[in-house]
Amino acid sequence: MAPWLAAAAVAGMTVMQAPASAQTPAPLQEWQYSAGVPLEKMMEPQIPTWQVAVGAAAAFQPRYDGADRYHFEGGPSVDIRYSDLYFASTGEGFGANVAQGQNWRISIAAAYDLGRRGQDDDEHLHGLGNINPAPELKLAADYVVSQSFPLVLRADIRRSFGGSNGWVGDLGAYMPLPGSSKTFFWFAGPSLTFADSKYMNSWFGVNETQAADSQYSYYHASAGLKSAGFGVSAIWFFQKHWFAACDFALEQLVGSAARSPITQRSSNGVLDLSINYQF
Repeated sequence: MAPWLAAAAVAGMTVMQAPASAQTPAPLQEWQYSAGVPLEKMMEPQIPTWQVAVGAAAAFQPRYDGADRYHFEGGPSVDIRYSDLYFASTGEGFGANVAQGQNWRISIAAAYDLGRRGQDDDEHLHGLGNINPAPELKLAADYVVSQSFPLVLRADIRRSFGGSNGWVGDLGAYMPLPGSSKTFFWFAGPSLTFADSKYMNSWFGVNETQAADSQYSYYHASAGLKSAGFGVSAIWFFQKHWFAACDFALEQLVGSAARSPITQRSSNGVLDLSINYQF
């Protein structure tokens, strides 16, 4: 194992990036919500029974997916894990690892989509109505190639109950980067996001009623590839129990999402920062 990777594992690979507004559609990569979790068992066989980190986070991100205006959002940063089985996280949701091995896991979790409000940008969203907040069910799988080549492959699929009432999923990969140490480590990788027609039309389509009430013409958004992105996550332990976490990601909308009249900007970014205490 590379020395820098071993140091990162000893430092606590499962410290989470916890976005202030988790699960709101934004350029943050899905793997960034759980960066490092699949690596811990491979690098550190003795996993503590309890792992708890709490803090405060702030994010600078688009007002909605495809917006050209940004805003700040703040909130708590929480990540609680019990015996490598159950977890409660502002990023990953409330769930459990239902099957796992030394270098893989399958998890199921309940999360929450905050939706989109017309008042987020009345100039562009007037007449489109709201996408209401809704609970989500998420099934995810992570696989680590090997200790010597710690590439993590991730796939997930999510279904909202209310709101868009659609299916959305991600295929991603990331790995720890050289330059990591006992007090600093970071990850980077790409991601692709796919969605069904219900999800795509909720966020990017314009139905006949919306066309009559808004400035837009009727538009049907097709199912398929929604976006491609790339993310970088970093963690710095500046004291024994205190650490700072930073996530940066870029997203490029493609296909029907990019061509939608609602989309003001097809390329977006997000920056998330948090200060946390690990018990």
